[in-house]
Amino acid sequence: QVQLVESGGGLVQPGGSLRLSCAASGSIFSINAMGWYRQAPGKQRELVARIRNSGSTNYADSVKGRFTISRDYAKNTVTLQMTSLKPEDTAVYHCNADVKRYINDWYSTYWGQGTQVTVSS
Repeated sequence: QVQLVESGGGLVQPGGSLRLSCAASGSIFSINAMGWYRQAPGKQRELVARIRNSGSTNYADSVKGRFTISRDYAKNTVTLQMTSLKPEDTAVYHCNADVKRYINDWYSTYWGQGTQVTVSS
């Protein structure tokens, strides 16, 4: 099995910063891409940022210039540094990873349980 555990969410004032972390553990042979998604109440889950093995990244237009995704390949962790936070960034943030559990496996996508981020004064 593969587990993804997020940490770092919380309550922050508009304009503030938060740092989210996600650690993948379990039966892991290799990880391709890792990313962060978010889901606000009454809305669909949306991509926030994603980083591939190559190091290439992509971001939602709404967070470009404010959020930065990074990855520690040795520790199987991914981090989302969020700055200049806005109330509309309020959501549950989920980590995901495309994982191959053994050499002949296919890549499958795994999700964490999510961490709440609330931006409010």
